[in-house]
Amino acid sequence: MLGSWTETFVFSWYVMIPLMLCSIISLAIILERIISLRISKVVKPELARAIHDLGYGGKTTLIEQESVEEDTALSRLVRACLMYTSWPKDENAAAVQAYARREIGRLERGLVFLEVVTGLGPLLGLLGTILGLIRIFGSAGASDLSTQGTQIAAGIAEAMYCTVAGLVVAIPALIAHSLFTRHIEALTIDLETLCSELLGKLYTQAETTS
Repeated sequence: MLGSWTETFVFSWYVMIPLMLCSIISLAIILERIISLRISKVVKPELARAIHDLGYGGKTTLIEQESVEEDTALSRLVRACLMYTSWPKDENAAAVQAYARREIGRLERGLVFLEVVTGLGPLLGLLGTILGLIRIFGSAGASDLSTQGTQIAAGIAEAMYCTVAGLVVAIPALIAHSLFTRHIEALTIDLETLCSELLGKLYTQAETTS
């Protein structure tokens, strides 16, 4: 008789094991993204402050030093800006945009799996629900009437456990995916603003000296 999570796991292992794996991987991705998407890991304040303090026509020595010492998304984009200063502004901006797309890909690493889990979890739970009901109603006809009620109740319990397990896996993944997506959008805006400010100051200097 099914009446606990343990028994449900044994009888519905073909659903519960994938759900357990999805849950473990999702948790690992969430913890890794929480650490990696901290503002100090993406837009380090010292480098951002150096960009803000750079005057039009000023020297970029401090910015170069700060960007070399860091390994953040902003520092990599700043190095790209400084690398192509000999190019026209439009071409430099296009090159920086290519680097920015790569940085956004790094920021979004793992979010695709969370998005998949938000849809896969409920579907796996539904699969376990349907197979549990099929099995119990298929075997109920071959048993005595006195035991059919117990077997049907046990099958429904198994079905509900599978449904709940799928939702328990999917809901945290959905919440995390939504929060990370919003956070990455805010970080992307910060990166674009700082790079645009730096490019504007670099090429204002070039125009005044020509």
